[in-house]
Amino acid sequence: MDYFITGGSGFIGRRLIKKLLQRPNSRVHFLMRAAHLERVPELLAYWGVDEQRAIPIVGDMTHPQLGVSATEQEPLVGNIDHFLHLAAIYDLNAKAGIQQQVNTEGTRQALQLAERLGARCFHHCSSIAVAGLFDGLFREDMFDEAEHLDMPYFQTKHEAEGIVRKESTIPWRIYRPGIVVGDANTGEMDKVDGPYYFFKTIQKLRRLLPPWMPAIGVEGGRINLVPVNFVVDAIDHIAHLDGEDNKAFHLTDSHPMRVGDMLSTFSRAAHAPEPAIRINAALFSFIPRHLMAMLMALTPVRRIRDAAIADLGLPKDIFRLINYPTRFDNREAQRVLKGTGIEVPPLHSYAWRLWDYWERHLDPELFIDRTLRGRVENKVVLITGATSGIGKATARKLAEAGATVLTIARDEHKIAQTQAEFAEQGLTLQVYQGDMADLAQGEAITKQIVAEHGGVDILINNAGRSIRRAIEDSFDRFHDLERTMQLNYFGTLKVIMGVLPTMIEKKKGHIINISSIGVLTNAPRFSAYVASKSALDAWVRTAASEFADKGVNFSIINMPLVKTPMVAPTKVYEQVPMMTPEEAADLVCDTIINKHVRLATRLGVFGQVIHALAPRVAQVIMNTSFRTFSDPKEGGESKASADQMAVSTLIKGIHF
Repeated sequence: MDYFITGGSGFIGRRLIKKLLQRPNSRVHFLMRAAHLERVPELLAYWGVDEQRAIPIVGDMTHPQLGVSATEQEPLVGNIDHFLHLAAIYDLNAKAGIQQQVNTEGTRQALQLAERLGARCFHHCSSIAVAGLFDGLFREDMFDEAEHLDMPYFQTKHEAEGIVRKESTIPWRIYRPGIVVGDANTGEMDKVDGPYYFFKTIQKLRRLLPPWMPAIGVEGGRINLVPVNFVVDAIDHIAHLDGEDNKAFHLTDSHPMRVGDMLSTFSRAAHAPEPAIRINAALFSFIPRHLMAMLMALTPVRRIRDAAIADLGLPKDIFRLINYPTRFDNREAQRVLKGTGIEVPPLHSYAWRLWDYWERHLDPELFIDRTLRGRVENKVVLITGATSGIGKATARKLAEAGATVLTIARDEHKIAQTQAEFAEQGLTLQVYQGDMADLAQGEAITKQIVAEHGGVDILINNAGRSIRRAIEDSFDRFHDLERTMQLNYFGTLKVIMGVLPTMIEKKKGHIINISSIGVLTNAPRFSAYVASKSALDAWVRTAASEFADKGVNFSIINMPLVKTPMVAPTKVYEQVPMMTPEEAADLVCDTIINKHVRLATRLGVFGQVIHALAPRVAQVIMNTSFRTFSDPKEGGESKASADQMAVSTLIKGIHF
C-alpha cells in the first residue's frame, strides 16, 4: 500500500509515518523542502527503514501542486492509495499572511496534487479550531455553524477544511484533533503550545511559594487535550476502515477538563502550589465585546498586558481562550474506535511525563546562554573602585571572560599594583585615575570613557565609603553624612548620568548597583552608610521603572558583609564569618548573566520581611545586636566575645 504524506517531518506526521510503515508492504512518499533534505537520514533512522520504503519528494507547500515536479509525479500517478495532508502552521503567534499561504492555499494545492495523482482517498488533518469560538456543542457533522473565526489560526483552518469539503473530486476523510500535547508514554513534545504556555507560570510559582500554599487561579472553559500517540493511532485506524468516506471525526477527549482543573493537575505534577481559589472567567462575559475591545485598545492597558505576556512567554490571544465556550461531540470517532483500545487516557496519568519532558527539553531558560563569556565577551564593562575587594575580584573574572574592563580609581599605588597583577595573568585593566567624590572629576572621566569607547555596556557601581559609628557618637560629626553621600550617592549618580544616554540610544545596557544588606536590615552603627546606599537604591528603582521600555536593565545587589579593606578598621570583624571578595564577585557575575532586578541573601530578605510585618520585633533584634557588639570605648574589647561569635554565626553577613 502506497501513501503520500505532507508534514511528514512534523510532530504528528513523523509518528504517523512510523505507524504506517509497520503495515506489511507499505511504502510512504513524504514531502520535503529542498532546504531540509539533510534531515532525511535522521528521519529514516527514526523510522528504521531505507529510501526504498520511505521516499522523500522535493516540494513546497506554497507552490502549485506543492511544487512537485512532473518527473516525480509521473511514477506516482494511479499508485497512491492514501494521500494524508498534515502540513500546517500550528502557532498562535504566526503572522496571518503565512498562515493563509500554508494552511489555506497549501491545502488547496495538496488536494489538487492528490487529484492529479489519482489518490483513492484524501485524508485532511484539520483541527477543533474550525469551530472558532462556537458557544455550545459542536458535532462532527457541523461546519458552517462555526462562529467568531477572527483569529488567523481559526480562520485558516476553517477555510482549509472548507476547500476539502467543497472542491474535492475524490473521497475524503477529515480528522479534527483537540489540542495535541506530548506522548502519554514518554512525554515527548516538539514545541511549546496549548497548555505548555502556562508551564513557565507554574514553574515561577513553584520557585516563589511552597507546594502547600494555595494559589489563585482561573476556572475557565473546558480545554480538550489529547496526547499525540492517541491522535496517531486514531488516524491510522480510521484511515484504513471501509465505508467511512466523506465524514469528519473529532479526535477529542470525551471528558475534557476545565482550565482550572487542568492547571491544578499540572501544578501537582510540578510539585507547585495548586490554584485552590479560582476566579470564574465567565463572570466577565457580561461585558460587551466592543467595550472590552475599547478597554484593551487603551495604551496603558495594552502596555501592561504586553509586558505581562512577554514575561510569561504567552501569545497575545491566549486570554481569549481561557473561557473557551465550545464542547465537542465525538460519537462518530467513538463508534469507529470502539473495541480497539484507542482512547484518550486521563490527564493525571501522564501529566507528570509532559511536565518532566518540558522542564528537561523545552523550558526556554535551557536555551539562555548562561556563561559569563557569552554575556560579556567584547563588551565594555566599567567597574568603579576595582583596585581592591569586590571590584577587583569582579574585574578579574570579567577580564578572564573576554570583557574590556575599565575602572575609575584614585589611589595611584593600588592602581599600579592591580595593573601589575592583571598583567602577570595576561589580563588588561584600563584605569582612569580620579576621585569620584569630586563631581567635576567624575563627570570629566565619564565623558572621556564614553568618547573613547563609544559608551559602556555594563556599569557596576562598586566604589563606596563606609563609616561605622553609632548615632550617639556622631552628633558633632555631620561631615560623616556629607562625605558618605558625596561618594556613595552623588558621585555614583554622576557616572550613571554620564553613561545612561548612550545606553538609551543603543536600547541596551545594564547598570548594577552594589548595595548592602544593611539597607534591608537597617543595620545599627551604619546610619550614614545605609542612608547613602538606600538613596541610591531608591534612585535605581525609579530609573528602572522609567526605562523599562528602553532596553536598559537595572540591578541591585544587597551584598552581605564581605572581607574587604572597607571593613578592616573594625577589628571585631576579624573573628566573625564573612563572605570573601571572590564569593561576592560570583554574585555580581550571576547578576550579569541572569539580570536579576534584586539579588539578596535569604537572611537579607528575611530581615526586610520582619521589618515590614513586625517592625517592633525587628527593632528589638537589631538593638540586641547593637548592644552585643559594643564599641571598645563603651567597655567592650577588640577581640570578639563568645556571645558576639555566636550571634555573628547565627546571622552571618549582617553588619554590627
